[in-house]
Amino acid sequence: MRVSRLYAPTLREVPAEAEVISHQLMLRAGFMRKAAGGIYSYLPLALRVLKKIETIVREEMDRAGAQELLMPIVQPAEMWQESGRWDVYGAEMFRLNDRHSRNFCLGPTHEEMVTTLIRSDVRSYRQLPLNVYQIQNKFRDERRPRFGLMRGREFIMKDAYSFDRDEAGLDSAYKAMYEAYTRIFTRCGLNFRPVEADSGAIGGSGSHEFMVIAESGEAEIVFCSSCSYAANVEKAELKPLETETEEPGTVKQVETPNCKTIAAVCQFLGLPVEKSVKAVAYKSEKGLILCFVRGDHEVNEVKVINTCGVNNLEMASEEDLLNAETVPGFMGPVGLKHDKAVVVADNTVMGMRNFCCGANKVDVHYLNVNPKRDFEPTFTADIRLIQESDPCPHCGAKVTKAKGIEVGQVFKLFTKYSEALKANYLDENGKEKPLVMGCYGVGVSRTMAAAIEQNNDEDGIIWPAAIAPYQVLVVPVNVKDEESNNFAEGLYEQLLQSGIETVIDDRKERPGVKFKDADLIGYPLRIVVGPKTLSEQMLEVKLRKSGEIRMLSLKEDYLADIRSLLNGM
Repeated sequence: MRVSRLYAPTLREVPAEAEVISHQLMLRAGFMRKAAGGIYSYLPLALRVLKKIETIVREEMDRAGAQELLMPIVQPAEMWQESGRWDVYGAEMFRLNDRHSRNFCLGPTHEEMVTTLIRSDVRSYRQLPLNVYQIQNKFRDERRPRFGLMRGREFIMKDAYSFDRDEAGLDSAYKAMYEAYTRIFTRCGLNFRPVEADSGAIGGSGSHEFMVIAESGEAEIVFCSSCSYAANVEKAELKPLETETEEPGTVKQVETPNCKTIAAVCQFLGLPVEKSVKAVAYKSEKGLILCFVRGDHEVNEVKVINTCGVNNLEMASEEDLLNAETVPGFMGPVGLKHDKAVVVADNTVMGMRNFCCGANKVDVHYLNVNPKRDFEPTFTADIRLIQESDPCPHCGAKVTKAKGIEVGQVFKLFTKYSEALKANYLDENGKEKPLVMGCYGVGVSRTMAAAIEQNNDEDGIIWPAAIAPYQVLVVPVNVKDEESNNFAEGLYEQLLQSGIETVIDDRKERPGVKFKDADLIGYPLRIVVGPKTLSEQMLEVKLRKSGEIRMLSLKEDYLADIRSLLNGM
């Protein structure tokens, strides 16, 4: 490919709309252009990267025994109604009607579609196990599409679905997909971690996310420095923190004027924050939920959703609290009526002794509150958010936090969809049983963005060689020098014939302009050809990742040297 013909319109200024580095660089380097909020056109350079990621995904999925198919993007509402998700999926679903007023959606995911498909053809245990996948555009009407491809309304995804006879078969399929994903992201040249995760709207109870480590990541993960434990902070399990044994004191009320925060209350009463309990109030489809955690801890909303069996949470209003006979800033678990609110106490709270908490009256707190004696919650559960230096739940060592970008997730669905959609098979005894399912997703377009978030510098993108749009750029620096231009053209042809993806910058531009564009786009190797290097029988090769300059002798097998450099990247 010649740069003079390449459709890659670069920009010198950072577009105002672009917040994260991958969004900025893909616009500046001519990889994509915005069509609407969260919807983009992929230009040739981006499409080459996407195709390379897709090729890696296909090779590893095929290696793991999955078979590729392609299902419709437009899905009939009846499938989703049968599974029970049509009314609960939420506003992220793009819904539409055909000319006959029948309801459809643009597929945000394909559990219903694939389960309906498989149930029509798979009837016997002899047809199992089965694993199918597709690479396709998905659609989710994000409330606030942002960060370019990181949170878009249309995106490219690989989704796979396994069908087995029993949980042992599912375990085997899950392991195969976990290992395939590990190979995929390793081959893409990414620094990543598989972490335990919550299944979210997909359902099921076993899941891992594959996180690309990057400071710009929206998700937080924790990992142990002493063992292999790693988890999304929303999923991270926490054992109750031990509390010193004390004789129960007499519960009493104290005036705490204008002390509406834990910090203010503890300072006023002269207590350490570890001796306090704070409240967070939510509203859900099942009513008011009041959550209580130790004063120095935060509530994990995902755990609250799972504990209470609700779909969504939003912050409760003052009116909601007054209806439950409590008040903002002074909520506490003592005396709450369970017919007016669901009360959830963190496991650590239930082990505390003689703590202070709100008394459900303005400017009043309780002292010497003890669980069970003074209150009984509706639920006792691990509902707190893990913190830096908390003990690892597996070995007890301290955990470390990092930010990550989710690029893949694997789920154990069990029979959630097969039972709802009556996808059954006959076992060897002729008995009908539900198919046991798993699902496995890779964000293909998100992986491209994550690779940039992890690999960039002030000059532009630094592509891992395996997914770079082109591997080598040849730059003739003096367009007026016939000898060096002819040599550059010959080198370009040699590299192409040897199977190396190469671009030649044949534009009549200054060397500085060519170099800036090369660094911005992120070609792994840049080969400079000029009168000076030719007179010395050398090629100047710059490694984009390290910035190192290598001089290759034209008297040696320089093509082998170039290939060796690429293989080491």
